[in-house]
Amino acid sequence: MIKIKQAVVVEGKYDKIKLSSIIDAPIIVTNGFEIFKDKQKLSYINEVAKRRGLIILTDSDSAGLIIRNRVLKAVDNNAEVINVFVPDIFGKEKRKSKKSAEGKLGVEGIDVEILKETFNKFGILSDETENKRKEIKKTDLFELGLSGGKDSLKKRKIVLKELNLPENLTTNNLLEAINIFVDFDEFKSLCERVLK
Repeated sequence: MIKIKQAVVVEGKYDKIKLSSIIDAPIIVTNGFEIFKDKQKLSYINEVAKRRGLIILTDSDSAGLIIRNRVLKAVDNNAEVINVFVPDIFGKEKRKSKKSAEGKLGVEGIDVEILKETFNKFGILSDETENKRKEIKKTDLFELGLSGGKDSLKKRKIVLKELNLPENLTTNNLLEAINIFVDFDEFKSLCERVLK
């Protein structure tokens, strides 16, 4: 696995699946053009960019460039953003019945070695690693009183406010966000401090 400090933004779930096999980093999916209507996700991406930096890795077709530009417009100018562009490789993804409109492979269809080379080419500093930090799970949220309890919603809102995240995040979105921002021990300490 390649350890990357920044979070990575990709277009779709298959891109995320492909990248998850080679990198140890948070991966955020735009769900294609849905990102244009999802103000909460854009706000979330901006917060991630400010806290740990952001790598934008969209497809090399015109749709990918449009999505990339929308994400860039949502991110504060002082946030660390690295644009990584995959090469134009023509072909068809295995799971699809025909080629894309422009005939180019998306992130999901590009060979793993080419993706690794692309990250290196764009100066992404990384180390090979086998160790992952302990992630926060749904059971941890339950044990900390953030789900499944009488005051869980109220407690979640307090924690979300402390992390400067939108107050109406779902439990799944909360999990994704906190696993990007803090490790298990930091999160447990934060909960103990703000939920006294």
